[in-house]
Amino acid sequence: MKTFQADQIKNIALLGNSGSGKTTLAEAMLFNGGIIERRGTIEGKNTASDYRPIEHENGNSIFSTVLYTEFQNSKINIFDTPGLDDFSGGVISSLFASDTAVMTINVQNGVEVGTEIHFRHAEKENKPLILVINGLDHEKANFEKSLEMLKERLSSNIILVQYPVNEGIGFNSIIDVLIMKMLRYAKDGGKAEIVDIPADQAAKAAELHSALVEKAAESDEALMETFFTNDTLTEEEIKKGIAKGLRTRNLIPVLCVSSKNNIGVDRLMEFIVNEAPSIADMPLQINSKGNEVKPNPTGPASVYVFKSSIEEHIGEIHYFRVYSGKVIENLDVVNSNNGTKERLAQLYVSAGKNRSRVPELYPGDIGAFVKLKSTKTGHTLNVPGNDWKFAGVKFPEPKYRTAIKAQSESDDEKLGEALNKIHLEDPTIVIEYSKELKQIIVHGQGEYHLSIMKWHLDNIYKIHTNFHSPKIPYRETITKSAQADYRHRKQSGGAGQFGEVHMIIEPYEEGSKEATVQKINGKDIKISVRDKEEITLPWGGKLVYVNSIVGGAIDARFLPAILKGIMEKMETGPLTGSYARDIRVYVYDGKMHPVDSNEISFRLAGRNAFSQAFKIAGPKILEPVYDVEIMVPSDRMGDVISDLQGRRGMVLGMESEKRFEVIKAKVPLAEMNKYSTALSSITGGRAMYSMKFAEYAQVPGDVQDSVIKAYSEEEEEE
Repeated sequence: MKTFQADQIKNIALLGNSGSGKTTLAEAMLFNGGIIERRGTIEGKNTASDYRPIEHENGNSIFSTVLYTEFQNSKINIFDTPGLDDFSGGVISSLFASDTAVMTINVQNGVEVGTEIHFRHAEKENKPLILVINGLDHEKANFEKSLEMLKERLSSNIILVQYPVNEGIGFNSIIDVLIMKMLRYAKDGGKAEIVDIPADQAAKAAELHSALVEKAAESDEALMETFFTNDTLTEEEIKKGIAKGLRTRNLIPVLCVSSKNNIGVDRLMEFIVNEAPSIADMPLQINSKGNEVKPNPTGPASVYVFKSSIEEHIGEIHYFRVYSGKVIENLDVVNSNNGTKERLAQLYVSAGKNRSRVPELYPGDIGAFVKLKSTKTGHTLNVPGNDWKFAGVKFPEPKYRTAIKAQSESDDEKLGEALNKIHLEDPTIVIEYSKELKQIIVHGQGEYHLSIMKWHLDNIYKIHTNFHSPKIPYRETITKSAQADYRHRKQSGGAGQFGEVHMIIEPYEEGSKEATVQKINGKDIKISVRDKEEITLPWGGKLVYVNSIVGGAIDARFLPAILKGIMEKMETGPLTGSYARDIRVYVYDGKMHPVDSNEISFRLAGRNAFSQAFKIAGPKILEPVYDVEIMVPSDRMGDVISDLQGRRGMVLGMESEKRFEVIKAKVPLAEMNKYSTALSSITGGRAMYSMKFAEYAQVPGDVQDSVIKAYSEEEEEE
């Protein structure tokens, strides 16, 4: 198969709302490039892109798919992405690996929820954007309304390159105001017949051509001077201005297609080949050593794996982008993320489930590896001697969580293996095996996201599972000082057990000093700090263990045993059995026996003394609180804030961003269950949100009572 140099390769991510025609457009592009012999359809379940069983069942894209086509001696790598926000991981990884976003707009609906969301993703990744108004053959096509919505709700930088002559049933002609010609298509589409613009369209075309020339000139100072001198630009100068404006996002061109009938697709492909940037035109990747990685074919080979999948009969497939050097078959490389050596025995390019062997790939190109040992999404592979890494894809934080359990205990091990494979394919599904909660917690982007995961478990892996409400990882602490002592004595023939421990516990705050006197039950107890150990707890917070023993009441060799006993109780607080944190313990007195004292005696004495003191030290439950940021349409802001307040949320501030309001709030995790579903209902799916752990905070008294009651009832049931 032919290989391509960097300047011959264009990488595009197809974005757009579900149902806007991304997959059908990709199909037409592959057909026009001769990669497939006939165009499949969504209804026929035979497209190159949506080839997985779940996509056939649902009728839309669930995963991003890597495709390619060839056109005019160039290669276009295509990433067909899902339209639903629950599957945004595929959108974000595709944007990372591409140089241009091509967004399809359903002409019947104009700007939809997914349009706005995907536009924000492309904006955040700072990718050039081409808009494609699709479905112009539909009886309800309304091009002007769609264009008006695009300018109003997305960007003022939108500029027409094409407009339809006869939208609706029978649509077959497009005016291209860049080349100032009309494109006329046969019934089955394909290659355009290029003819002169009809007289009745001449004035409109000229006006739009002038607007395009002016917008192109704005992208470059030299072009602007030429424009002022000549009052126009040549076609080549316009193309140069468009290309530069695309790269800076100061110009967002609009083209027209009917992907279903393959009308306008050839001209779109030509526009991508001529105007869209290649890797050489885009900002250089910066590696972990702070150096720019140039797309030099003679440089050291370096690739980044942006996607992994598991295919039947093949196993793991890893999709990568070449950033430097030439990648050839049987190349020995080192995985810079884990230090393992890999041999790239076979190189492929992919058109969905169909793959073709290639001998080599150059910078900017997209390929696939199979049969690698220790490589997955997010890894960098380099030739030996180059140990840098790429920062890579930043996947969104999880927004939805549920507990999962196999219906049959015999499937527990298989479930763990299956979940790890699912995470490999979709890193936005995060698996947490919580020893603390005694649950497997699955985190994802939404309820639908995890229901699709469950479909795979049921149908592909044949593991039947149930979802359960996830428990909340509460923490327990104390609010005042308390004292307790405990004597452990056991005598049953032979050597006995004896250990007595006196301790005081108090709340710990970062930076606070140890007390010299503690007032307990009206009595002052002097504290002499001889030694202390500050322990950062694995579950957050600290335990400060202070040795205040005077006069050798307890031998120093028994102090670690007392600490071990305290740690055992820190793992099971008395209120809900949750981890305890932020406590300072003073061991200030005790007794020992010259024969019967041993480590186990003091471990038990320390554990019981701590437990008694904890219960009378004003124990409180702490709950995890998250920073939540919601981007919401202005007209729905009041409803969203009202809902947050009903969730015990504290609104910290608001700021405007275009037609949206960004609400920043702190909300307890316990109140965020199924929030993605609720927010979608409140805003008609137009809002986006992210959440990130912020802190632990005390729960209100009434909430604490209900949590303790629920825990007690659960303990009784068990």
